[in-house]
Amino acid sequence: MAGESEDQPENPFQRPLRFQRQVFDQALADLRRGSVFGDRLAEGMAVEVGETPSRVVHTENKLELLQYEPLTDHQHPVPILIVYALINRPYILDLQPDRSIVRRLLEAGHDVYLIDWNEPSRLDSHLGLEDYVSRYLDNAVDVVRERSGQEAINLLGYCMGGTMAAIYSALFPAKVNALGMMAPALHFEDTGGVLERWGDRAHFDPRTLTATYGNVPGEFLAAGFDLLDPVANNVTKYVHLLDRVENEDFVRNFGRMERWLADDVDHAGDAYVEFIEEIYQQNRLAENTLTVGGERVDVGAIEAPILQILGEYDSLVPPAASKPFNDVVGSEDVTTIEYPRGHVGLAMSNGAHRDVWPEVAEWYLEHSIKPTFADVLGDGIERALGIDVETDVTEGGADELEIGLADSRGEIARAIVPYDATAVEEFLEETLGVEIGLVSGPGGIAVEVQTDEGLVTTVVTTVGEAIRSEVEEAVRAVDLAATYDLEEVEGIGPTYAGRLRSAGIDSVSKLAVASPERVADGAGASETLAERWIQSARELVGATEPPAASS
Repeated sequence: MAGESEDQPENPFQRPLRFQRQVFDQALADLRRGSVFGDRLAEGMAVEVGETPSRVVHTENKLELLQYEPLTDHQHPVPILIVYALINRPYILDLQPDRSIVRRLLEAGHDVYLIDWNEPSRLDSHLGLEDYVSRYLDNAVDVVRERSGQEAINLLGYCMGGTMAAIYSALFPAKVNALGMMAPALHFEDTGGVLERWGDRAHFDPRTLTATYGNVPGEFLAAGFDLLDPVANNVTKYVHLLDRVENEDFVRNFGRMERWLADDVDHAGDAYVEFIEEIYQQNRLAENTLTVGGERVDVGAIEAPILQILGEYDSLVPPAASKPFNDVVGSEDVTTIEYPRGHVGLAMSNGAHRDVWPEVAEWYLEHSIKPTFADVLGDGIERALGIDVETDVTEGGADELEIGLADSRGEIARAIVPYDATAVEEFLEETLGVEIGLVSGPGGIAVEVQTDEGLVTTVVTTVGEAIRSEVEEAVRAVDLAATYDLEEVEGIGPTYAGRLRSAGIDSVSKLAVASPERVADGAGASETLAERWIQSARELVGATEPPAASS
């Protein structure tokens, strides 16, 4: 170097870098000569990507909403919508069959949708976070909700897509059942690594870039990511390729990745400025001061279960730029998976697909199964017999239910039965030697368990319509056990009891789950009196809150 004495010791990093550069130059020379290296690389780049079958079910401007074809006979009812970032192409999540996050979720029985934002045009440079989150993403969520019949769905956001999913969950909490975020950019206060330093207000004004180009060129973003680890990204990986050039599978995998890395897209200008200034430079999302479209993004409103999937060696979004967000959200159900891989390795490595993604698929399942008729039956059994009842939809088999029974001495029985009311009822009755009855009404569900010692009734209140429908179907197939007499309810004598029976309310169980209007009309009494009877009936049988879904 100029200005240095000839006998000055060589920088210790210069020699290995020079050697790697020599190897790289030789590899490029081989490529230009059309050697095996070049032929193999060309073959790899030509391999198909994103092969899991899907169809476009909604479009808006450049956005395409994809729904993937199922890989199981039955799908879990709450779908997963994957929210991809505004940069690069989303097929990194479905790059090849054995390393496809999309396929891992489909194989576990999930109904999977994905947003492909595609590339903005010059006319889209004005699009900001309000457009992407409160308009495009919200409309896509509504399409998925309508198609699935679910009030709330699951989100899975990757990188910037995780950031947008978090913002969305704060703005529209009632529409989000569970929020998963993979390497999300959420918290920047001396935690964001190299990109945070580059994007610091002291060094970078994003408006200068958008004033020049409108949209931020994909090549600019790609160059920045490349420089996070220039040796690995520009030299070392080609050395590894040269060493394994005869391994066709390795070369194909390498080619797929190179194709994705080269397939960059522009970033809408206004959204880029907002993201850099508001989230990176001022940390407004984590500090709970961010506004989108004039509306405050209150992260305390995020009460859905949260899963963060982080790469321990992620240089783009280090774990420290994600984990602190867990402390400011409103949710009390927060899970973090930190795995020894980088930003892309979370999506592409064999280890992640072996260790991480089956766990993620199971997490979504556990947080999507609401209390069902089986859980209601289990609550009645537990109260009547003191037996623990565990129910769990089997992974990859949404049409089957695993039931486990245990007491203080250990497990009594465990079996996989069809996801069917009659099958569940028959298994419980035969295994435990009891008779089970169900009564459904507007006020809840009564579970009657008849044993040799007598009848125990449990009333589960505030159940959802889905459970009620399942129970009403089950009632038609399950014989009711003996019931209490209406006269045992305080305030009901023979006259009122006769009127209630004539109206079809012929047991304490039915009274406990009936509506005050129906009771009052049937008995010829006031609604105030009817409410007292209903409360007395519930106290008599011991009404309970709905059980949580077992796992």
